[in-house]
Amino acid sequence: MHKPILDIKDVPKPAHWLTLSIQHLFAMFGATILVPYLVGLNPAIALISSGLATIAFLIITKWQVPAYLGSSFAFIAPIIAAKAAGGPGAAMIGSFMAGLVYGAIALIIKKAGYRWIMNLLPPIVVGPVIIVIGLALAGTAVGMAMNNPETGEYSMLHFSAALITLGATIIFSIYAKGMLSMVPILAGIIIGYVYSLAVGLIDFSLVQQAAWFEMPEFLIPFADYEVRITLDLALLMIPVAVVTISEHIGHQLVLGKVVGRDYIKEPGLHRSILADGTGTMISALIGGPPKTTYGENIGVLAITKIYSVYVLAGAAVIAIIFGFIGKVTALISSIPTPVMGGVSILLFGIIASSGLRMLVDSKVDFGNNRNLVIASVILVLGIGGAHIEIWAFKLEGMALAAISGVLLNLILPGREEAKEDMFEAENEKKNNVA
Repeated sequence: MHKPILDIKDVPKPAHWLTLSIQHLFAMFGATILVPYLVGLNPAIALISSGLATIAFLIITKWQVPAYLGSSFAFIAPIIAAKAAGGPGAAMIGSFMAGLVYGAIALIIKKAGYRWIMNLLPPIVVGPVIIVIGLALAGTAVGMAMNNPETGEYSMLHFSAALITLGATIIFSIYAKGMLSMVPILAGIIIGYVYSLAVGLIDFSLVQQAAWFEMPEFLIPFADYEVRITLDLALLMIPVAVVTISEHIGHQLVLGKVVGRDYIKEPGLHRSILADGTGTMISALIGGPPKTTYGENIGVLAITKIYSVYVLAGAAVIAIIFGFIGKVTALISSIPTPVMGGVSILLFGIIASSGLRMLVDSKVDFGNNRNLVIASVILVLGIGGAHIEIWAFKLEGMALAAISGVLLNLILPGREEAKEDMFEAENEKKNNVA
Protein backbone atom coordinates (compact mmCIF):
# COMPACT_ATOMS: atom_id res chain seq x y z
CA MET A 1 0.00 0.00 0.00
CA HIS A 2 1.19 3.53 -0.76
CA LYS A 3 0.95 6.25 1.84
CA PRO A 4 -1.95 8.57 0.96
CA ILE A 5 -1.40 12.25 0.23
CA LEU A 6 -4.75 12.94 1.89
CA ASP A 7 -6.38 10.25 4.03
CA ILE A 8 -10.11 9.58 4.44
CA LYS A 9 -10.92 12.36 6.93
CA ASP A 10 -8.26 14.89 5.81
CA VAL A 11 -9.64 18.22 4.60
CA PRO A 12 -7.89 19.57 1.46
CA LYS A 13 -6.57 23.11 1.27
CA PRO A 14 -9.14 25.49 -0.24
CA ALA A 15 -6.79 26.28 -3.15
CA HIS A 16 -6.66 22.59 -4.16
CA TRP A 17 -10.15 21.46 -3.18
CA LEU A 18 -11.92 22.60 -6.36
CA THR A 19 -9.33 21.06 -8.70
CA LEU A 20 -9.36 17.74 -6.87
CA SER A 21 -13.17 17.58 -6.90
CA ILE A 22 -13.37 18.44 -10.61
CA GLN A 23 -11.17 15.42 -11.35
CA HIS A 24 -13.83 13.17 -9.87
CA LEU A 25 -16.57 15.10 -11.69
CA PHE A 26 -14.88 14.46 -15.04
CA ALA A 27 -14.37 10.77 -14.19
CA MET A 28 -18.08 10.15 -13.64
CA PHE A 29 -19.53 12.72 -16.07
CA GLY A 30 -19.63 10.78 -19.34
CA ALA A 31 -21.25 7.63 -17.96
CA THR A 32 -23.65 9.52 -15.68
CA ILE A 33 -25.14 11.60 -18.52
CA LEU A 34 -25.12 8.67 -20.98
CA VAL A 35 -27.69 6.64 -19.04
CA PRO A 36 -30.44 9.33 -19.02
CA TYR A 37 -29.64 10.03 -22.67
CA LEU A 38 -30.27 6.36 -23.52
CA VAL A 39 -33.49 5.98 -21.51
CA GLY A 40 -35.01 9.39 -22.20
CA LEU A 41 -34.60 11.04 -18.81
CA ASN A 42 -33.30 14.54 -18.07
CA PRO A 43 -29.46 14.62 -17.84
CA ALA A 44 -29.63 17.65 -15.54
CA ILE A 45 -31.64 15.65 -13.00
CA ALA A 46 -29.17 12.77 -13.40
CA LEU A 47 -26.38 15.15 -12.35
CA ILE A 48 -28.33 16.62 -9.45
CA SER A 49 -29.45 13.21 -8.21
CA SER A 50 -25.92 11.81 -8.45
CA GLY A 51 -24.69 14.63 -6.22
CA LEU A 52 -27.49 14.18 -3.69
CA ALA A 53 -27.04 10.39 -3.70
CA THR A 54 -23.28 10.72 -3.12
CA ILE A 55 -23.76 13.05 -0.16
CA ALA A 56 -26.35 10.66 1.32
CA PHE A 57 -23.92 7.76 0.80
CA LEU A 58 -21.13 9.59 2.61
CA ILE A 59 -23.40 10.44 5.54
CA ILE A 60 -24.82 6.90 5.93
CA THR A 61 -21.34 5.34 5.77
CA LYS A 62 -20.23 7.75 8.53
CA TRP A 63 -17.83 9.64 6.21
CA GLN A 64 -15.58 6.57 6.03
CA VAL A 65 -16.08 5.36 2.44
CA PRO A 66 -14.79 7.63 -0.37
CA ALA A 67 -17.13 6.66 -3.21
CA TYR A 68 -19.13 8.49 -5.88
CA LEU A 69 -22.58 7.36 -7.01
CA GLY A 70 -23.42 7.74 -10.69
CA SER A 71 -26.08 6.41 -13.06
CA SER A 72 -26.35 2.61 -13.19
CA PHE A 73 -26.13 0.88 -16.59
CA ALA A 74 -27.65 -2.31 -15.22
CA PHE A 75 -31.12 -0.72 -15.13
CA ILE A 76 -31.17 0.68 -18.68
CA ALA A 77 -33.29 -2.12 -20.19
CA PRO A 78 -35.75 -2.31 -17.24
CA ILE A 79 -36.22 1.48 -17.26
CA ILE A 80 -36.91 1.49 -21.01
CA ALA A 81 -39.43 -1.34 -20.56
CA ALA A 82 -41.08 0.38 -17.57
CA LYS A 83 -41.37 3.67 -19.49
CA ALA A 84 -42.91 1.87 -22.48
CA ALA A 85 -45.48 0.21 -20.22
CA GLY A 86 -46.39 3.07 -17.89
CA GLY A 87 -44.45 6.22 -18.75
CA PRO A 88 -41.59 7.91 -16.83
CA GLY A 89 -43.53 7.66 -13.57
CA ALA A 90 -43.56 3.87 -13.75
CA ALA A 91 -39.79 3.88 -14.25
CA MET A 92 -39.35 6.05 -11.15
CA ILE A 93 -41.62 3.81 -9.05
CA GLY A 94 -39.62 0.79 -10.19
CA SER A 95 -36.35 2.53 -9.34
CA PHE A 96 -37.65 3.38 -5.87
CA MET A 97 -38.63 -0.27 -5.38
CA ALA A 98 -35.09 -1.29 -6.36
CA GLY A 99 -33.77 1.03 -3.64
CA LEU A 100 -36.12 -0.59 -1.13
CA VAL A 101 -34.70 -4.00 -2.07
CA TYR A 102 -31.22 -2.71 -1.25
CA GLY A 103 -32.53 -1.55 2.12
CA ALA A 104 -34.15 -4.90 2.87
CA ILE A 105 -30.99 -6.80 1.93
CA ALA A 106 -28.90 -4.45 4.09
CA LEU A 107 -31.17 -5.16 7.06
CA ILE A 108 -30.88 -8.93 6.56
CA ILE A 109 -27.09 -8.70 6.24
CA LYS A 110 -26.92 -6.73 9.49
CA LYS A 111 -28.89 -9.45 11.30
CA ALA A 112 -27.75 -12.63 9.52
CA GLY A 113 -24.41 -11.82 7.88
CA TYR A 114 -23.57 -11.89 4.20
CA ARG A 115 -22.99 -15.60 3.51
CA TRP A 116 -26.59 -16.20 2.40
CA ILE A 117 -26.41 -13.70 -0.46
CA MET A 118 -23.26 -15.31 -1.85
CA ASN A 119 -25.04 -18.69 -1.75
CA LEU A 120 -27.98 -17.10 -3.58
CA LEU A 121 -25.82 -15.23 -6.10
CA PRO A 122 -22.59 -17.14 -6.83
CA PRO A 123 -20.44 -16.14 -9.84
CA ILE A 124 -22.05 -18.81 -12.05
CA VAL A 125 -25.35 -16.89 -11.72
CA VAL A 126 -24.13 -13.30 -11.57
CA GLY A 127 -21.55 -13.58 -14.38
CA PRO A 128 -23.98 -14.71 -17.11
CA VAL A 129 -26.62 -12.20 -15.93
CA ILE A 130 -24.08 -9.37 -16.31
CA ILE A 131 -23.29 -10.68 -19.80
CA VAL A 132 -27.02 -10.52 -20.59
CA ILE A 133 -27.22 -6.94 -19.28
CA GLY A 134 -24.51 -5.89 -21.74
CA LEU A 135 -25.52 -7.89 -24.81
CA ALA A 136 -29.25 -7.19 -24.46
CA LEU A 137 -28.39 -3.54 -25.20
CA ALA A 138 -26.14 -4.29 -28.19
CA GLY A 139 -28.88 -3.65 -30.76
CA THR A 140 -29.66 -0.28 -29.19
CA ALA A 141 -26.02 0.81 -29.37
CA VAL A 142 -25.58 -0.27 -32.99
CA GLY A 143 -28.84 1.38 -34.05
CA MET A 144 -27.83 4.66 -32.44
CA ALA A 145 -24.45 4.48 -34.13
CA MET A 146 -25.53 3.57 -37.70
CA ASN A 147 -28.82 5.31 -38.29
CA ASN A 148 -29.96 8.85 -38.88
CA PRO A 149 -32.07 9.56 -35.76
CA GLU A 150 -34.53 11.65 -37.78
CA THR A 151 -35.32 9.03 -40.44
CA GLY A 152 -34.24 5.80 -38.73
CA GLU A 153 -32.37 4.81 -41.90
CA TYR A 154 -28.70 3.88 -42.35
CA SER A 155 -26.36 6.87 -42.73
CA MET A 156 -22.62 6.59 -43.37
CA LEU A 157 -22.19 10.19 -42.21
CA HIS A 158 -23.74 9.42 -38.83
CA PHE A 159 -21.90 6.10 -38.60
CA SER A 160 -18.60 7.89 -39.22
CA ALA A 161 -19.24 10.08 -36.16
CA ALA A 162 -19.86 6.94 -34.10
CA LEU A 163 -16.68 5.28 -35.37
CA ILE A 164 -14.57 8.37 -34.65
CA THR A 165 -16.03 8.48 -31.13
CA LEU A 166 -15.46 4.76 -30.62
CA GLY A 167 -11.88 4.97 -31.90
CA ALA A 168 -11.06 7.95 -29.65
CA THR A 169 -12.55 6.22 -26.61
CA ILE A 170 -10.52 3.07 -27.30
CA ILE A 171 -7.29 5.05 -27.75
CA PHE A 172 -7.80 6.89 -24.45
CA SER A 173 -8.71 3.62 -22.70
CA ILE A 174 -5.56 1.85 -23.89
CA TYR A 175 -2.87 4.50 -24.29
CA ALA A 176 -3.75 7.40 -21.99
CA LYS A 177 -1.77 7.79 -18.77
CA GLY A 178 -2.60 9.24 -15.36
CA MET A 179 -5.87 11.14 -15.04
CA LEU A 180 -6.59 10.94 -18.79
CA SER A 181 -6.90 7.17 -18.45
CA MET A 182 -9.81 7.77 -16.05
CA VAL A 183 -11.91 9.81 -18.50
CA PRO A 184 -11.98 7.83 -21.78
CA ILE A 185 -15.76 8.19 -22.11
CA LEU A 186 -15.69 11.95 -21.66
CA ALA A 187 -12.70 12.28 -23.99
CA GLY A 188 -14.38 10.14 -26.64
CA ILE A 189 -17.58 12.18 -26.45
CA ILE A 190 -15.65 15.46 -26.78
CA ILE A 191 -13.69 14.27 -29.84
CA GLY A 192 -16.83 12.82 -31.41
CA TYR A 193 -18.63 16.09 -30.71
CA VAL A 194 -15.90 18.13 -32.42
CA TYR A 195 -16.01 15.85 -35.47
CA SER A 196 -19.81 16.07 -35.59
CA LEU A 197 -19.57 19.85 -35.42
CA ALA A 198 -17.16 19.82 -38.36
CA VAL A 199 -19.48 17.70 -40.55
CA GLY A 200 -22.65 19.60 -39.62
CA LEU A 201 -24.47 17.17 -37.32
CA ILE A 202 -24.94 19.60 -34.43
CA ASP A 203 -27.66 22.20 -33.88
CA PHE A 204 -26.44 24.91 -31.51
CA SER A 205 -29.72 26.83 -31.40
CA LEU A 206 -30.92 25.26 -28.14
CA VAL A 207 -27.60 26.06 -26.45
CA GLN A 208 -27.83 29.69 -27.56
CA GLN A 209 -31.43 30.00 -26.39
CA ALA A 210 -30.89 28.33 -23.00
CA ALA A 211 -30.62 30.48 -19.88
CA TRP A 212 -27.58 30.25 -17.64
CA PHE A 213 -29.77 29.36 -14.67
CA GLU A 214 -32.61 26.98 -15.38
CA MET A 215 -34.82 24.93 -13.08
CA PRO A 216 -34.89 21.31 -14.35
CA GLU A 217 -38.24 19.57 -14.80
CA PHE A 218 -38.25 17.29 -11.76
CA LEU A 219 -40.53 14.25 -11.73
CA ILE A 220 -42.25 14.29 -8.34
CA PRO A 221 -44.50 11.40 -7.24
CA PHE A 222 -48.21 12.23 -6.77
CA ALA A 223 -47.61 15.67 -8.31
CA ASP A 224 -46.37 14.62 -11.77
CA TYR A 225 -47.56 11.04 -11.94
CA GLU A 226 -49.89 8.62 -10.19
CA VAL A 227 -48.17 6.13 -7.90
CA ARG A 228 -49.28 2.62 -8.88
CA ILE A 229 -47.28 -0.41 -7.76
CA THR A 230 -47.81 -3.47 -9.93
CA LEU A 231 -46.41 -6.99 -9.88
CA ASP A 232 -45.08 -6.59 -13.44
CA LEU A 233 -43.10 -3.53 -12.38
CA ALA A 234 -41.69 -5.31 -9.34
CA LEU A 235 -40.63 -8.32 -11.42
CA LEU A 236 -39.00 -6.00 -13.95
CA MET A 237 -36.78 -4.11 -11.50
CA ILE A 238 -36.25 -6.21 -8.36
CA PRO A 239 -34.25 -9.09 -9.92
CA VAL A 240 -31.78 -6.59 -11.39
CA ALA A 241 -31.45 -4.87 -8.01
CA VAL A 242 -30.61 -8.19 -6.36
CA VAL A 243 -27.96 -9.00 -8.96
CA THR A 244 -26.30 -5.56 -8.76
CA ILE A 245 -25.65 -6.19 -5.05
CA SER A 246 -22.71 -8.34 -6.21
CA GLU A 247 -21.35 -5.37 -8.19
CA HIS A 248 -21.55 -3.27 -5.04
CA ILE A 249 -19.68 -5.90 -3.02
CA GLY A 250 -16.96 -6.07 -5.67
CA HIS A 251 -16.51 -2.29 -5.59
CA GLN A 252 -16.23 -2.34 -1.80
CA LEU A 253 -13.50 -4.99 -1.98
CA VAL A 254 -11.51 -3.05 -4.58
CA LEU A 255 -12.01 0.26 -2.77
CA GLY A 256 -10.90 -1.29 0.53
CA LYS A 257 -7.73 -2.54 -1.14
CA VAL A 258 -6.99 0.90 -2.62
CA VAL A 259 -7.41 2.87 0.60
CA GLY A 260 -6.21 0.18 3.04
CA ARG A 261 -9.49 -0.38 4.89
CA ASP A 262 -11.81 -3.35 5.44
CA TYR A 263 -15.18 -1.89 4.49
CA ILE A 264 -16.91 -5.25 4.85
CA LYS A 265 -16.36 -4.90 8.62
CA GLU A 266 -16.32 -1.12 9.18
CA PRO A 267 -18.56 0.72 8.60
CA GLY A 268 -20.03 -2.60 7.44
CA LEU A 269 -21.41 -4.03 4.22
CA HIS A 270 -24.96 -3.39 5.43
CA ARG A 271 -24.28 0.35 5.71
CA SER A 272 -22.77 0.71 2.24
CA ILE A 273 -25.59 -1.31 0.64
CA LEU A 274 -28.18 0.78 2.51
CA ALA A 275 -26.42 3.95 1.39
CA ASP A 276 -26.40 2.76 -2.23
CA GLY A 277 -30.12 1.98 -2.05
CA THR A 278 -30.90 5.30 -0.39
CA GLY A 279 -29.13 7.08 -3.24
CA THR A 280 -31.31 5.24 -5.75
CA MET A 281 -34.49 6.13 -3.82
CA ILE A 282 -33.51 9.82 -3.60
CA SER A 283 -32.86 9.79 -7.34
CA ALA A 284 -36.23 8.17 -8.08
CA LEU A 285 -38.08 10.79 -6.03
CA ILE A 286 -36.87 13.60 -8.32
CA GLY A 287 -36.80 11.81 -11.69
CA GLY A 288 -33.25 10.46 -11.92
CA PRO A 289 -31.97 6.97 -12.89
CA PRO A 290 -30.89 4.35 -10.30
CA LYS A 291 -27.45 4.81 -8.79
CA THR A 292 -24.34 2.71 -8.20
CA THR A 293 -20.82 3.30 -6.91
CA TYR A 294 -18.48 4.12 -9.81
CA GLY A 295 -15.31 2.20 -10.57
CA GLU A 296 -14.01 5.23 -12.49
CA ASN A 297 -13.81 7.25 -9.29
CA ILE A 298 -12.09 4.38 -7.47
CA GLY A 299 -9.50 4.60 -10.25
CA VAL A 300 -9.01 8.30 -9.55
CA LEU A 301 -8.39 7.51 -5.86
CA ALA A 302 -5.78 4.91 -6.82
CA ILE A 303 -3.91 7.27 -9.15
CA THR A 304 -3.98 10.45 -7.04
CA LYS A 305 -3.57 8.79 -3.57
CA ILE A 306 -6.09 11.38 -2.34
CA TYR A 307 -8.75 9.49 -0.38
CA SER A 308 -10.50 12.41 1.30
CA VAL A 309 -14.28 12.04 1.49
CA TYR A 310 -14.49 15.83 1.38
CA VAL A 311 -13.08 15.81 -2.15
CA LEU A 312 -15.91 13.43 -3.19
CA ALA A 313 -18.43 15.66 -1.40
CA GLY A 314 -17.05 18.62 -3.35
CA ALA A 315 -17.57 16.75 -6.63
CA ALA A 316 -21.16 16.03 -5.55
CA VAL A 317 -21.84 19.72 -4.87
CA ILE A 318 -20.39 20.73 -8.26
CA ALA A 319 -22.59 18.12 -10.00
CA ILE A 320 -25.67 19.57 -8.29
CA ILE A 321 -24.70 23.09 -9.39
CA PHE A 322 -24.12 21.90 -12.99
CA GLY A 323 -27.64 20.50 -13.03
CA PHE A 324 -29.07 24.00 -12.62
CA ILE A 325 -26.94 25.57 -15.39
CA GLY A 326 -29.23 25.63 -18.40
CA LYS A 327 -26.49 25.97 -21.00
CA VAL A 328 -24.69 22.88 -19.66
CA THR A 329 -27.91 20.86 -19.95
CA ALA A 330 -28.54 22.20 -23.46
CA LEU A 331 -24.96 21.38 -24.48
CA ILE A 332 -25.42 17.80 -23.26
CA SER A 333 -28.71 17.55 -25.17
CA SER A 334 -26.97 18.74 -28.36
CA ILE A 335 -24.62 15.74 -28.39
CA PRO A 336 -25.54 13.79 -31.57
CA THR A 337 -27.10 10.34 -31.15
CA PRO A 338 -24.33 8.56 -33.13
CA VAL A 339 -21.69 9.98 -30.76
CA MET A 340 -23.49 8.40 -27.82
CA GLY A 341 -23.94 5.26 -29.93
CA GLY A 342 -20.20 5.02 -30.53
CA VAL A 343 -19.46 5.22 -26.81
CA SER A 344 -22.26 2.75 -26.06
CA ILE A 345 -20.78 0.09 -28.37
CA LEU A 346 -17.70 -0.05 -26.15
CA LEU A 347 -19.50 0.42 -22.84
CA PHE A 348 -22.10 -2.29 -23.37
CA GLY A 349 -19.39 -4.63 -24.60
CA ILE A 350 -17.34 -3.90 -21.48
CA ILE A 351 -20.36 -4.71 -19.29
CA ALA A 352 -20.70 -8.09 -21.01
CA SER A 353 -16.95 -8.69 -20.81
CA SER A 354 -16.96 -7.94 -17.08
CA GLY A 355 -19.38 -10.85 -16.68
CA LEU A 356 -16.91 -13.08 -18.50
CA ARG A 357 -14.11 -11.74 -16.31
CA MET A 358 -16.08 -12.64 -13.18
CA LEU A 359 -16.39 -16.23 -14.42
CA VAL A 360 -12.67 -16.40 -15.22
CA ASP A 361 -11.52 -14.76 -11.96
CA SER A 362 -13.79 -17.08 -9.97
CA LYS A 363 -12.35 -20.10 -11.83
CA VAL A 364 -15.82 -21.40 -12.75
CA ASP A 365 -15.40 -24.90 -14.17
CA PHE A 366 -17.35 -25.28 -17.42
CA GLY A 367 -16.28 -28.89 -17.61
CA ASN A 368 -18.95 -29.33 -14.94
CA ASN A 369 -22.31 -29.83 -16.66
CA ARG A 370 -24.08 -28.09 -13.77
CA ASN A 371 -22.30 -24.81 -14.47
CA LEU A 372 -22.73 -25.24 -18.23
CA VAL A 373 -26.50 -25.69 -17.86
CA ILE A 374 -26.98 -22.67 -15.57
CA ALA A 375 -24.96 -20.31 -17.76
CA SER A 376 -26.56 -21.56 -20.99
CA VAL A 377 -30.13 -21.11 -19.76
CA ILE A 378 -29.44 -17.60 -18.41
CA LEU A 379 -27.75 -16.45 -21.63
CA VAL A 380 -30.36 -17.73 -24.08
CA LEU A 381 -33.41 -16.67 -22.04
CA GLY A 382 -31.95 -13.21 -21.40
CA ILE A 383 -30.54 -12.40 -24.84
CA GLY A 384 -33.33 -14.18 -26.69
CA GLY A 385 -35.98 -12.06 -24.95
CA ALA A 386 -38.02 -14.98 -23.57
CA HIS A 387 -41.09 -14.15 -21.50
CA ILE A 388 -43.77 -15.90 -19.47
CA GLU A 389 -47.37 -14.62 -19.47
CA ILE A 390 -50.02 -16.07 -17.15
CA TRP A 391 -53.19 -13.94 -17.00
CA ALA A 392 -51.99 -10.47 -15.97
CA PHE A 393 -48.64 -11.81 -14.76
CA LYS A 394 -45.64 -11.25 -17.05
CA LEU A 395 -41.98 -12.10 -16.50
CA GLU A 396 -39.51 -11.38 -19.29
CA GLY A 397 -35.96 -10.85 -20.49
CA MET A 398 -33.28 -10.15 -17.94
CA ALA A 399 -35.57 -10.66 -14.93
CA LEU A 400 -36.66 -14.09 -16.19
CA ALA A 401 -33.05 -15.02 -16.89
CA ALA A 402 -31.87 -13.93 -13.43
CA ILE A 403 -34.66 -15.73 -11.56
CA SER A 404 -34.13 -18.87 -13.66
CA GLY A 405 -30.43 -18.83 -12.83
CA VAL A 406 -31.05 -18.44 -9.10
CA LEU A 407 -33.59 -21.29 -9.09
CA LEU A 408 -31.36 -23.62 -11.11
CA ASN A 409 -28.44 -22.90 -8.79
CA LEU A 410 -30.58 -23.74 -5.74
CA ILE A 411 -32.21 -26.86 -7.25
CA LEU A 412 -29.44 -28.62 -9.17
CA PRO A 413 -27.18 -30.93 -7.13
CA GLY A 414 -23.51 -30.12 -6.50
CA ARG A 415 -23.87 -26.56 -5.24
CA GLU A 416 -20.86 -25.27 -3.30
CA GLU A 417 -21.48 -23.30 -0.11
CA ALA A 418 -19.92 -19.84 0.21
CA LYS A 419 -17.19 -19.60 2.82
CA GLU A 420 -17.89 -17.41 5.84
CA ASP A 421 -14.53 -15.66 5.60
CA MET A 422 -14.49 -15.33 1.81
CA PHE A 423 -14.21 -11.51 1.84
CA GLU A 424 -11.39 -11.49 4.34
CA ALA A 425 -9.56 -14.19 2.37
CA GLU A 426 -10.01 -12.27 -0.87
CA ASN A 427 -8.70 -9.06 0.68
CA GLU A 428 -5.71 -10.88 2.17
CA LYS A 429 -4.93 -12.47 -1.21
CA LYS A 430 -5.09 -9.12 -3.02
CA ASN A 431 -2.97 -7.39 -0.39
CA ASN A 432 -0.34 -10.13 -0.65
CA VAL A 433 -0.23 -9.66 -4.42
CA ALA A 434 0.01 -5.89 -3.99
